[in-house]
This record gives sequence, structure tokens and C-alpha cells, in this order.
Amino acid sequence: MNANDVMKISPIVPVIAIDDIKDALPLAKALSEGGINIMEITLRTKAGLKAINLISKEIPSMNVGAGTVCNNVDLMEAKAVGAKFVFSPGISQELIDSAKKYKMTIIPGIATASEVMLAQNNGIYNCKLFPATLSGGVDILKAFQGPFPKMRFCPTGGVNLENLNDFLSLKNVLCVGGTWIIPKDIIKSGDFDKITELCIEALAKIK
Repeated sequence: MNANDVMKISPIVPVIAIDDIKDALPLAKALSEGGINIMEITLRTKAGLKAINLISKEIPSMNVGAGTVCNNVDLMEAKAVGAKFVFSPGISQELIDSAKKYKMTIIPGIATASEVMLAQNNGIYNCKLFPATLSGGVDILKAFQGPFPKMRFCPTGGVNLENLNDFLSLKNVLCVGGTWIIPKDIIKSGDFDKITELCIEALAKIK
């Protein structure tokens, strides 16, 4: 599965920090029942790698990858536990070379034209715009359309139910990433039916 395939799985990519491994499978099932079959599980918590491993084994229909992958070690660890892809908040030659070496699908983060050029020069045409709203949001993505017509983006950071259509209406945006459909307080309360409802609500709002 290449980066373009990953970014076409769902118009919304949930960005998830799992604190307790017991929440991993119920959360994956809740998202799937809500119509979203992709998870970006961040490596910000100790349970992140364990959650990726568990979901990849127990629910193979869920496309689970790692987020907050910042270096070679992060990438290797994500691959070892079964991540199908990795998202990074930024871009570096180290990560690009590591992804090629270990044959891992990578969607690096960019925020400037120079970073887009670094991606393109390494044959990468699918990137995360991060932090999306702080780095220019819809306006910068429109500006990128002229000089970088082959590039496709997943804006993440500040994207929510109110502005997701502003991003998804752009021809160079394939999906958006966000945390609003998997609120931490709802995960902690164990109300996974509510997460399914939030997924359905968000998908229904897409024009």
C-alpha cells in the first residue's frame, strides 16, 4: 500500500493517543462501525506501539499506522509491530532514507515550500500539512497548487468539524487528520458508541 492508497482509505484520518492498551481494540471496532477504517496511532504514549501490534493482529481489516514518527528508530519500531504506514510531523533526509531502506510507506509532514521540494526531490508526492491551520491552512494549500501540481496533502492540526470541508474541497487534499472524533475523555469513559456516532456525524457532513 503506497502513500496515495493510504490517504484515499478515508476522508478523515483519526489521530489517536492511546494511554491504556485495553482501549485499543474497542476503539478500532468503534471507528470501523462508524465507517472509518484507518487509524494513526501516535507514539506519544507508552501504549502506542503495543496498540498498533494488537490491532494489526486482531483486526487485520483495520489499516493501522504510526504517527509522531520522528526518526529512524521510531520508524523501525513501528514496522516491527505491524504498522502499515507511518506519519511524521516533519520531514528529514534521515526519515526518507530509512523509509526507503525498510520499505515503509511514509507520509511526512511539511509546512513550507522548501519542505515540499525536499519531498518531491525524493519521489514523495503525498504529505501531511502540519500544523495545518498555523502554517497557512487553506490559503497555503491553494498557493501550493501552482508550483506543486503533483502534490497531495492531508492537513492535520486545527482541522475540525467546522472547517473540514474547506480543506476537502481543495483538489490537492485527499483527506484530513484530526482528534475531534476520538476525544480523550470519551475514550477514558469507555463510551465507544459515542465515538461511532462522532464518526458517522463527521462523514455525513462531508460535502
